[in-house]
Amino acid sequence: MALEARKKLEDEVRTLQKELTTELPRALKKALAMGDLRENADYQAAKERQEFVRARLGQLKQRLSELAMINMEKIPHDRISLGSTVVLFDVEKDEEVTYKLVTSEDSDVMGGAISTSSPIGRSLLGKQEGDTVKVRIPAGARTFEVVRFTTIHDEGASL
Repeated sequence: MALEARKKLEDEVRTLQKELTTELPRALKKALAMGDLRENADYQAAKERQEFVRARLGQLKQRLSELAMINMEKIPHDRISLGSTVVLFDVEKDEEVTYKLVTSEDSDVMGGAISTSSPIGRSLLGKQEGDTVKVRIPAGARTFEVVRFTTIHDEGASL
């Protein structure tokens, strides 16, 4: 789970670093050769892209650092947490729904993988079977009952 997220982020870091160290300097050099920088749209575009790439690299490196800090020993065995698969009973819709709690990079709402930072994900953290969960979402509020769940430890998965 977080392993795939880490790989995806590392791939993006490599791509952006290549752009920052190879492609953008080439574009800037070419634009400089055109003359007056005050009216040089190519130069301005390359400088703006360079700023964006630097900022994005900072964000990615921060997120990679956060992912590296996830400690499997601190993920509860008896409560819903990152990596848990949760079966809920939606009280309003009178139906069961299943979600897997994942990192934001791995979220796929249509596939049932929701981020622990989403409204539903946050409200489920720390809950157990039988708990009632009221979730405030942009469209209003929903009430769920926790039917059952498995943790990342039960599933033998790893981060």
